[in-house]
Parts: sequence; C-alpha cells; structure tokens
Amino acid sequence: MTIPHWLRVALLLLPGVGLIGAFIGSVVFIAIAQSFGYYNLTGESGFTLDYWREMLDRRLFERSVAYSLYVGLFSAVASVIIAYPFAFWLRKPFPGSPLIGAVLKAPLLVHGLVAAFLYVNVIAYHGIINQFMQWIGLWTGPRVLQNDNNAIGVLILQTWKNMPFALLLLTGAVQAISDDVLDAARDMGSGPFARFRKVIAPLTASALQAAMVIIFIGAVADYSFQAIAGPINRQSLAQLMVFFKGDGQWNNAAVVGVSLMAIALLGSGLLALVARLFVKGASLR
Repeated sequence: MTIPHWLRVALLLLPGVGLIGAFIGSVVFIAIAQSFGYYNLTGESGFTLDYWREMLDRRLFERSVAYSLYVGLFSAVASVIIAYPFAFWLRKPFPGSPLIGAVLKAPLLVHGLVAAFLYVNVIAYHGIINQFMQWIGLWTGPRVLQNDNNAIGVLILQTWKNMPFALLLLTGAVQAISDDVLDAARDMGSGPFARFRKVIAPLTASALQAAMVIIFIGAVADYSFQAIAGPINRQSLAQLMVFFKGDGQWNNAAVVGVSLMAIALLGSGLLALVARLFVKGASLR
C-alpha cells in the first residue's frame, strides 16, 4: 500500500512537533483547569468560577492589565519606528555597514537580566547620569531616576532589546524591494516620505506585522525588566502571577496566567490588524 505524501510528512514531524505540542498543550490545559478550580495542590478540586469572579473584581488586576498593555504596545510601536530608518539605511552595503549592523544587533546577545542591571547602574542615585549632570552643573545634587512611576526605564530597555529583532525582519523585507520600483516612484515625483508610504510600507507590511506581534507578546509578558527597573507602585501581569504563586495561591496565579495568554493572543491579532489597516490607509492618501 502506498502511503500518501502528506501522511509521510506528518509521521516525520510527529516525534518533534508532536512532543512539543503535547508538552505545551498539557501546560495550557492544566493552567486553564486550575483557573476553574481543578488540579488544586491543596484542598478539594472542583469546578468554580469564584477565582475568576474575585480576580476580575480586583483593582490590582485591572491596573496590571493596563500596565502590561501599555508596556507591550509602546515597545512594539517604538521598536518598529526606530528600526525602519536603519533598515532602509542598511538596505545597500557601504563601507562600515557590516560593523554598524553588528552594533545595532548587539542587544540580541545580551540577556535581559544583564541589560536591566547595567541600566540600573547607569541611572542609580550615584550612577553615571547623576554624576555627569552634576559635573556639567545642570543638577545641584543626585536625583532618584530608578523605578520611575511612568516606567520610562522599562520602555527604554524593552525598545533597546527588541529593536534589533525588528531590524532583522524589516531589513530582509526592505532588501527584497527592487531598485526599479523605488526608481520608478522617484521618477514619478515621489519624495522620500511618499515613497515610504506608498511603496516601502505596503511591501513590508508582513514583516511589520510579524515584528510588532512578536515584540508585543514578549514585552507584555516580560518579568525581568519589570522586576528590576519597573515602578514599585505598579505590577505587570507576570509579576502578579509570580506573587500569587509565591503566596501559594495557585488558582489565582492560573487565572492571571490564562488572562496573560488571552491578552497576548487577542492583543497581537488586533495589533496586526491595526498595523495592516494603518499601512493600507497611509498608502491610499
């Protein structure tokens, strides 16, 4: 009997993809079940909506959702905005371009915890920035810059860390645009900004969506930057989940974890849609 081609491919992928799917699926299933009262580590297990009802009524949970969305959206948008000019600049090789590209992509090699600690040392009460501002006479004394209430430090770290990833995707997409297309747009009187709106942005929309979605998911669920450089009066969803787990409240931690997965999934889909509509609308103006 001849085995169909699709079945042979499925059998070849099963040992790898099947195991990954099984592990991820089991973790997601247990998290969802725990959020509804099953698989309790202590006490009786049984279906209940109490954990969801209590969590949705908590002001702390609402603040964590808003804060995580704020960090995720800003990081995704800022990373793409900064990466686009560099991607177009590095589109064609020139003397020194490999070195510049390597420097711009260097943050990908730095672990998030290391980056956060380095940043904290720079903005610390007696750090480099405070010493420099006092040396040039702009400040009369050191100022508290760490753990600011607006999470500026977290946004800087997220953008610094994720911009190189956006640059990788956008550079490949920009380099795939033919010179003839850009030359034709230039010959028809389109300026740099018009060429970007009507040619570059539409042709790189898929890379733009991929970069924003992946950066958003990573930033909205990040823990290390939040714990080290984030504000002390606000918690991200990842911090809130770790807090409940450390306190032994596994069901509440599961509710936060499932909420985080849902927000990452729905938010990334909505972000990709908005990015597509924005590029389409900009190209039609």
